[in-house]
Amino acid sequence: MSKRSKIILIIIAILFVVALVWFGKKNKKSIIEYETETPFKTTIIKKTVATGKVTPLEEIEIKPQITGIIDKIMLLEGSKVKKGDLIATVRVVPNEQSLISARGRVDNIKLNVENSEIAYKRNKNLFDKGVISKQEFERFELTYNQAKQDLQNAQNDYLIIKKGSAGSGGAANTNIMAQMSGTILEIPVKEGDQVIQSNNFNAGTTIASIADMSKMIFEGKVDESEVGKLVSGSDIEVSIGAIEGVKFPAKLNFIAPKGTEEGGAVQFKIKADVSLSDDYFIRAGYSANADIVLEKRDSVLSVKEAVLRFDKKTEEPYVEVKQADGTFKNVTLKLGTSDGVNVEILEGVTIDDQIKIWNKASKDGKKIDD
Repeated sequence: MSKRSKIILIIIAILFVVALVWFGKKNKKSIIEYETETPFKTTIIKKTVATGKVTPLEEIEIKPQITGIIDKIMLLEGSKVKKGDLIATVRVVPNEQSLISARGRVDNIKLNVENSEIAYKRNKNLFDKGVISKQEFERFELTYNQAKQDLQNAQNDYLIIKKGSAGSGGAANTNIMAQMSGTILEIPVKEGDQVIQSNNFNAGTTIASIADMSKMIFEGKVDESEVGKLVSGSDIEVSIGAIEGVKFPAKLNFIAPKGTEEGGAVQFKIKADVSLSDDYFIRAGYSANADIVLEKRDSVLSVKEAVLRFDKKTEEPYVEVKQADGTFKNVTLKLGTSDGVNVEILEGVTIDDQIKIWNKASKDGKKIDD
């Protein structure tokens, strides 16, 4: 073989090897090394949030016992009061028909008193002369005394209708007093407003509302799917919208036995005693949220919810566990409590298993979306 032929064969061989290498690299599939993580033990706390507000534990409305017009308001909203403090005065505006009727009754009874007095004096004179017996005289005396009492009662009724009081002071005002110690939350009336007395047929006009601001409660609502997990007496935390970054401890003391439907969902009312701090002044009606622990699992085997997958047919949860040869195997799990980030593992994997992190490969590999 000539030297030239040998050179040509060598060149052809080299080109063949280069071609094989090039085609081999082109057709070779990149090997992806997925990152993995192992199960871990942690405490899982499942919570719910109840929205509501804080209100005073004790709050009363002050209503007048007589109809009239607000004559003078003595205090302002926000004022601190003690039981018996004067809040306002009411000037009575008498009903004209009732006043005339009462006046007529007084006049009629006056006539009875005058007639009874005449009979009493005449029969006393006869008794003194021994003409009539003592028993007969005492009958006239009793009639006279009864007539005088009837006149006093009629005059008192007349004064009550006219002035609102039968007192002898002549004041045309009725005093509205604080019925408990606390803070005046609201005075919904002003001087000159007409007010109606409270009775069995009418709630009456509220002149003021008073509350003890040192004792506050949280009032909120929870969904029917969560109310069964609540326990009266359990500790909760209350966050108030107007006071950022502060949580007040509270104790659940009431869970409504009956729910109400709101927007297609059944809600149950709850209440909790709130422990206040002297560093903050809590106003009645502040919006608030309550963090309520529904379930707590201490030191349980868990994985991050992000590594879970769900079978398209059975909807059972599973993870991919790395095998000795580097491949991954689907392992079905039995799950427990979840807090939205971590989930408890009841069955399926151990703390030593390497679980594939979905959609995340090593920095040398290529990211793949399944």
